[in-house]
This record gives sequence, structure tokens and C-alpha cells, in this order.
Amino acid sequence: MQRKHRMATFAIVMIASLGLGCVGGSKSGQANPEALKQYVLEAAPKDIPHKLDAVFEGKAKLLGYRISPEKEAKPGAEIRITMYWECLEDIPDGWNLFTHVLDAGEQRLLNVDNVGPIRQWVDNKQVLAPAAWKKGKVYVDEQVFSLPDKLDTHEVVITTGIWKDEARLKITSGPHDRENRAIVARLSTGVRRKPKPFTGIKTLRADKLAKGDTITIDGKLDEEAWKKAATTGPFVDVGSGEPNPAFPVQGSTKLTWDDTHLYVAFEVQSKTIVGGFPKDAKDPHLWEKDTVEIMIDPDGDGDNKDYYELQINPQNLVFDTQYDTYNQPKDDSKGVFGNMDWSAKLQSAVVVDGEMDKPNQGKGYVVEAKIPWSSFSKAKQSPPKPGDAWRLNFYAMKDNSGVAWSPILGKGNFHRATRFGRVVFAIPGEPLPTSSASPAASGSLRPPPMRIPPMVPPRKPPSPPGP
Repeated sequence: MQRKHRMATFAIVMIASLGLGCVGGSKSGQANPEALKQYVLEAAPKDIPHKLDAVFEGKAKLLGYRISPEKEAKPGAEIRITMYWECLEDIPDGWNLFTHVLDAGEQRLLNVDNVGPIRQWVDNKQVLAPAAWKKGKVYVDEQVFSLPDKLDTHEVVITTGIWKDEARLKITSGPHDRENRAIVARLSTGVRRKPKPFTGIKTLRADKLAKGDTITIDGKLDEEAWKKAATTGPFVDVGSGEPNPAFPVQGSTKLTWDDTHLYVAFEVQSKTIVGGFPKDAKDPHLWEKDTVEIMIDPDGDGDNKDYYELQINPQNLVFDTQYDTYNQPKDDSKGVFGNMDWSAKLQSAVVVDGEMDKPNQGKGYVVEAKIPWSSFSKAKQSPPKPGDAWRLNFYAMKDNSGVAWSPILGKGNFHRATRFGRVVFAIPGEPLPTSSASPAASGSLRPPPMRIPPMVPPRKPPSPPGP
């Protein structure tokens, strides 16, 4: 879900926050109007060494900057940067400046939104926020911060922008990325560049259940069908695409299908297994604790239109919803995340190895589910035909973050369908049609199956409405 999360990997952060803009840096203080006058100019200095001219919706222009050091900043180095903003039009209340320091993979290392004289946080806003700017004036934005002592990136990228709640002013010219962050400066760290991980779209051939094979949804995965099922292999870091053994949860997924259902199994490894919701909770916010997640964009184009989200937690509780477009409909204030009246009508079972809600008293859990093809009513073709490709992604999550089959690589949150893997449906022993033939999944090592006895009661599909 996009809920001020899902960009999260275990990068080192100065302030832990994953929203579009966040309150990070200096603490709330008192405004000093006289002291702020030195940061307001009638015209831009003529000696700005690095010009940018990044325009924000015609309301503000980032003219340029000066920075020290200029080219290389090693781990732990102090960065001094001064940015020069020109106000082009009045900016409404509520908009603030942000600065994010990213690694070479576009993952956030530091949030220094409120570091600097004009960014002091006073009365729930920056002391000289864009709403206080006057047309034609130039504002001197000084920031001083230090890089983390440990860095695993050959380059850091300093970005900035203007944010309000979930929105950012769009950048219409000048250097910027697709997240509406102006790219201010790039500094070498002197850290040796690592070989790039696989960043393409992962593809998995999922064979149909063989004739005579059956699956009982009991969380045990002891049927012959699961031994033959396609597997994603171990999940990877969402941001880098590399294994992340430091993350407190790991996992993998198996996949198969028949004419009526999609079958999915997760094998999750975690020392601390958290449930924490009432046993009869309806669509609880499972992403806030421990859960697995399936994202499904049925038509294979990754356009984020008419896609589905399903989560199942160690208690065998389910959150399921359907979205019309990327993260929409959505209203955090009302607890609306997609079309939540949609039901996957799935059947699931969970087996837990260890004790829930006790630190370091577990080994992991297994989730087994079957989802009727008929639930995907907005798909162009359901069930899929042999050779059809759907876009799916699988996550093992803990506390609003997780590891994934197909990494997002900083291209958005966990909903970014262009980064979902590609699952091609096939018949055992038969070649795929030429137009849809695809390689096997990248990194499809099969983890050892978990054989564990404690079982959460199976979840049955909901009964149809009626008397």
C-alpha cells in the first residue's frame, strides 16, 4: 500500500520517514524576523557557481547553488550547501521545502527537510516557508549536514523540492527526476562501485497443475504439486535488488494454477512473528505489522489500471482491495485504500513455526492460498490462457517495509506495476507460444520447505449474500 511507506529499505537515515515530504532536521523553535532578513535578497547574486533554473509549476525557481566540498564527500563528511530560490508567484499556505540525500540507486539516505535557518520548524511550518515568500525576491537556503559514517554507495545525490501533505510541486524545467525532486548535486563518496544487481523485469513460468494433482489449503505444502510448482527464489531488497540478510524478514513464493484458481504459497523466515489484530478484524491494516502481500495487474501491461492487492498475516487475517489506477482511490484520513468492498473470495491457511507476539521466539510461517479466477472481474482474460502473461509482485513485510520478488528500485512505492514481475502461464511439458515465450525467473533457487505443526484455523471464502 502507499501509506508513507514502501520506499523503505534498511538504508541509514537521519530521520525515519517515508512520506513524500517529512518533518526532519531541526526541532521546533522561535522565529526571529530580524535574523531572517539576511536570507532575503532583492536580486540573485551574480556569482552563483552552479546554475540549475529548475522551475516549480511557475511559482518558484531554483536558480542554482554553491556547495562544499565540490566533488568528493567521503563517509561522515560535512556538507555545506547554499541554494538560491526565486519566488515567481505567490504560493499558498502549507507548502514547505524538502531536501533528500539519495544513494546511487535513488534510495534515501538522509532527510534534512528542516535543516537550515529558513527551514526551522515553528508553529507546524518552516519559519520562512514558500508561503511566506514575496514575488521577485530571492531566498538564500543554507544547509549543513553530515553524511552517514557508513556508506554503501559510490555516489550521493542531493535533491530538493516543495511539498505539501502527499503532493509535490511539479518541476516543469531544469534537472529533476520522476518523483518531482530537483537534482541539485552529485558527489562521489570514494566507495568502490559494486557490480549492479539484476534490474530487469523478472519473469516466471507458472505451470498448470498436472492432471490428477490436487492441493489442500492447510498451510503444510506437502502435496506433490507444490514440489513441482514454480518458485520465485529468495526475495531481495526492494530498493537495491540485492539480497538483504539484515532485514528482519525473508521469504519466497511458489505459484501454480488450474482452470478455477490461482494457488500461491509463501514461506517466510522471521525470528519475531507479530499478529496483533482482533481475530475477527475486517480489512485490518496488516502492513503495519507482519504480513505477506500479493500485487496483481492482470493484463500484463503494467499500466496500474484495474489492479488488485491482497495481504494475509500470520493470524490468517486478510486485507484485500482493488484499485482503478495507481494508488487510487485513496483517502488516508478516512481509511480508504482502493475499492475495499471488493473481495478476493480467497481461501487461505497459515502455519506458524514458533510463538506469535513474542520477540525472538519464532522461525517463520507459511501462507497457503487459492484465489478464484472469477474474483478478477476487471481482467481482460480470466482465467488466463496458456501463454498469457500477468504482472504480479510478492512481498514479505514487517512494519511498513519489506523484501520482494521484483525490486521497485526507487521507481515508486510497492504499487508500481511497471516493476512487478511477469508471470507467464503454461502447460507442463509444452512450449510457450512464440509470442509469449519467456525465460525462467531470475534467482529461482528453491528454499528448503518448512514442515511445522502449529496451525492457524483455515480461512474459507465468504458466503454469497442472500437469506
